[in-house]
Amino acid sequence: MSTPKVLAFAGSIRKDSYNKRLAKIALHAAEKSGAETTFIDLFDYQMPLYCEDYEAEHGKPESVSKFQELLKSHNGFLIASPEYNSSLTGILKNAIDWSTRPDEGEHWDTCWRGKIAGVLCAASGLGGRCGLYHLKTILGTYGTIVLPKHLIVGHCKKHLTNDECVQDDKMQQQIDTIASELIRVIRGLHS
Repeated sequence: MSTPKVLAFAGSIRKDSYNKRLAKIALHAAEKSGAETTFIDLFDYQMPLYCEDYEAEHGKPESVSKFQELLKSHNGFLIASPEYNSSLTGILKNAIDWSTRPDEGEHWDTCWRGKIAGVLCAASGLGGRCGLYHLKTILGTYGTIVLPKHLIVGHCKKHLTNDECVQDDKMQQQIDTIASELIRVIRGLHS
């Protein structure tokens, strides 16, 4: 196959989000494994809360169409999301909800079916497991193959001090493993 294309984004739009930093670190690892990579900030793709009445009256927002095109044009995803109240964030869930609004002739899961995803979480303490479980469940429902191994970077302020690597060799190896496994599975399915 041609070079695998991997899209990374975070489930947080906070300017100094540790999950954005973690997504960039994972994407850097995917690039080192031979992927063509793209990072986006969901802040730049802000979407109104999904409501069928809104969609009927105003149509699909341009930000949604752009997000959908990015999802469709990549083979896999690296998604880093904080845990909010034992689940994924509202901003991420809303983006996913909008992404399942098909264009004419498409199926509702067009953006996600057959794609491969690796999921991660940066947490200020030790949380994150419930949010990643919900994210994996949602993506799996849409036909995305989610890598079984995930990573939670607890006490993230200590470990995530730059956008290139984690300040813990063992954690960095786990990120590298997730990224290389993502590329391996994409290549295996698309060869």
